[in-house]
Amino acid sequence: MIVLETERLRLRWLRADDAAFMFELVTDPSWIEFIGDRGMKTHEEARAYIVEKYVADYERHGFGLYAVELKESGIPVGICGLIKREGLEDVDVGFAFLPRYTGLGYAGESAAAVLAHGREALGIGRVVAITTPNNVRSIRVLEKVGLRFEGLIRLPGDDEELALYAHEPGRE
Repeated sequence: MIVLETERLRLRWLRADDAAFMFELVTDPSWIEFIGDRGMKTHEEARAYIVEKYVADYERHGFGLYAVELKESGIPVGICGLIKREGLEDVDVGFAFLPRYTGLGYAGESAAAVLAHGREALGIGRVVAITTPNNVRSIRVLEKVGLRFEGLIRLPGDDEELALYAHEPGRE
């Protein structure tokens, strides 16, 4: 299901047949460094991950992380969307892109569209984001789309300190 479109991108629900793309994304060294190792070893595990995590979020919350694909070719280049994460009071915006598609503005374009969609279509006011404090590229994207640093937090069951950013309509 297509959720929204931007000038260059289409954001749609992830599907089980996105397994090869998802496997490539979550086994990339930058994903492992900044998001975490999912221990994924096969495309079948990627397929199950999509169904159990992302499709379940669409059914449970009506939103989640979406495949970001190039409008012209339909090639998936990353994921971006809204997450209701345990340990955070607010909805969280998240994104990750295959390395060959970073630095092209896709993260900012899709994150801005997701924030607008959350506000306008879903009625979500405050949206937050978390990232490791050393993830400079993600921090630049978050600041570019209007999120501001609020402090450091730890999620339940996690020893790692994360930077918390927030976006509130009217506080741009």
